[in-house]
Amino acid sequence: MSRLTQNERDRFVAAAPGWTVANESIAKTYSLADFNAALGFVVRLGILAEIADHHPDIDIRWCTITLTLTTHDAGGLTESDFELAKKIDTLLD
Repeated sequence: MSRLTQNERDRFVAAAPGWTVANESIAKTYSLADFNAALGFVVRLGILAEIADHHPDIDIRWCTITLTLTTHDAGGLTESDFELAKKIDTLLD
């Protein structure tokens, strides 16, 4: 999979509310009700990531989860990062 152009990145970011671009990655922070809710979210996310074979960096701080996505094999952002970001967001719907 090839890296996104700047125009493609801008288009994908506009369609992914709350996700921010930093260098060659996207990140989003989620605040959940408590630690159990945060862990449950991470478990569901882990299953989703395994199915997609695309794994985010996960930072857990009590009930706050920060995720960072990039496609290491491509050396930056690809469509896969934004596809997974959209799927992750549906976990809290």
